[in-house]
Amino acid sequence: MDNTGDKRRRVLLISFPSQGHINPSLQFAKRLTRHHVHVTFVTSLSVYRRMPQIPTLPHVSFASYSDGYDDGFKPGDDDPNRSHSEMERLGSEAVKDMITTNAEEGQPFTCVVYSILFPWVAVVARSLHLPSILLWIEPTTVFTLYYHYFNGYKDTITQSILDNPSRTIQLPGLPLLTGHDVPSFLLPSNVYGFGFSVFRRLFELLAQQTNPKVLVNTFEALEQDVVRGMDKFHLVPIGPLVPSAFLDCEDPSDASFGGDMFPCSRNNDDYISWLNSNPKAAVVYVSFGSISRLSKEQNEEIASGLLSFGQPFLWVIKDEDMGDDTLSCREELEAVGKIVPWCSQLEVLSSPATGCFVTHCGWNSTLESLVCGVPMVGFPQWADQGTNAKIIQDMAETGVRVEVGMDGMVKREEIRRCLEVVMGDSNKGEEIRKKALKWKELAKGAARDGGSSDANFKAFVDQVCS
Repeated sequence: MDNTGDKRRRVLLISFPSQGHINPSLQFAKRLTRHHVHVTFVTSLSVYRRMPQIPTLPHVSFASYSDGYDDGFKPGDDDPNRSHSEMERLGSEAVKDMITTNAEEGQPFTCVVYSILFPWVAVVARSLHLPSILLWIEPTTVFTLYYHYFNGYKDTITQSILDNPSRTIQLPGLPLLTGHDVPSFLLPSNVYGFGFSVFRRLFELLAQQTNPKVLVNTFEALEQDVVRGMDKFHLVPIGPLVPSAFLDCEDPSDASFGGDMFPCSRNNDDYISWLNSNPKAAVVYVSFGSISRLSKEQNEEIASGLLSFGQPFLWVIKDEDMGDDTLSCREELEAVGKIVPWCSQLEVLSSPATGCFVTHCGWNSTLESLVCGVPMVGFPQWADQGTNAKIIQDMAETGVRVEVGMDGMVKREEIRRCLEVVMGDSNKGEEIRKKALKWKELAKGAARDGGSSDANFKAFVDQVCS
């Protein structure tokens, strides 16, 4: 164990083993070290092994534990209920041992911070009389939706969705929503029982505390009314949790999250050089994140929509997602744009040539787009992404959301329509682009010295980490 840092300020940070959780958690760790807090960053061994280069960060040490799937998931291991059960059983033992061992060695932790799918961490910390705090890596709007569902509004939400998914739902402290805006774990069609159970348990544990503090990866200007409307919890916006070089510039060397589990394009310089050779705001960037997998039919529709639109594009399609399939118009596509297996998303979004982001609306991607001032075409898939698309289109007004056909597909004509709205010459497109630049400045302002998120973060360190 690394013994550097102030002995009185030591945080055990436990991240769910997924790219979407690792990145903001790592950024949170970096922020803590700026305030002379030592962080022990913990995730599963399987994910630790997938990170091609563990970042070397001052005052951050890394630890891992076996979750029963050290070599990753294999055929037949795809039961999420069982994997989460094993993760809790083995993780609880490992975390308890880390806490007690460090205390015995004279390096006790000041508090434990855990990510959203790990409510069991709070149970372990409580059993050892150690304070714990939730790092909510989704927007406040999603947190509030879950809270209302588990506290008196389940029937209101469920019945509205069953009657008509397009019917409006009115909940305290939230804008008008529809069934399309509700997290998929709360939908009657949800097939991931583990997700529903985990969130229900999380809110049950939070309810046992008096006005618990919850750190949220958002910033006040973006969700101010929603933050203020929640009086049962002390919600603390500390985001965006994005590398400093793209946000507050306090640390120009902090130019990546450092936890990518996917290798970038085989020729990184090639796609960046190609991107930057294009005119300003001319390129459509398309990426659906680290988890979502689209069908071959949907990829064909996207391909045709891009070709029909006619602008250059950079499209991320992971090798594992393509398998043995190939796009029928691959040759035509590569004459107009580039297809890469992975890329440095912040580099792409911060390029002057990037004019639009066709996104699955993961919250990390949404915040990165806001920070870089890039308009979006929301193409949500599951989990919180429908709610995030609502934020993009109606709250931040920095993009549009695709309309899904009766067969569950987004057609090529719809993709082209959305691109024309966001990148075209209409008044709506111009307004979207102006709003995108406005939110870019507001996001950066929140993170700078004296900004709302910066002040909230410093207060958290002073109150909890001392």
